[in-house]
Amino acid sequence: MKHNSVNQIKLELESRSVNESFARAVVAAFAAQLDPTVEELSDIKTAVSEAVTNCIVHAYPNNCGRVWITVIIHDSGLVRIRVRDKGCGIPDITKAREPLFTTAGEERSGLGFAVMESFMDRVHVRSAVGVGTTVTLEKTIRGRSGGLNDAG
Repeated sequence: MKHNSVNQIKLELESRSVNESFARAVVAAFAAQLDPTVEELSDIKTAVSEAVTNCIVHAYPNNCGRVWITVIIHDSGLVRIRVRDKGCGIPDITKAREPLFTTAGEERSGLGFAVMESFMDRVHVRSAVGVGTTVTLEKTIRGRSGGLNDAG
């Protein structure tokens, strides 16, 4: 099925923990135009929180960097969210996606990717050491009214 983009936003923020809730709220507010159920909106917020937290904790472990978020809404109800950093990168994506694996010490649960995968329809991770990571999250919103309220 072809997905035609009907609206998009781009957000750039510093990798500070105080910005995680802001990113989650902005993405949720933007996705709200699809009239999602409370559960669908909660799923998106949770997955975005995990992706942004990964940038904050893992991409820039000893300093502050930038996080870029792009959200595209398609006429099919698909929401595609890209969370990107230019941090240290992930040496082994397969290993990083294993539940309970973490590089941030015992205080982290290592469930970030597992959480994202459980709440989204698709999660794609692209990374290169020393270059950064892009996590793409996709979810089709069925919504309370079955689609876009105002597709333009």
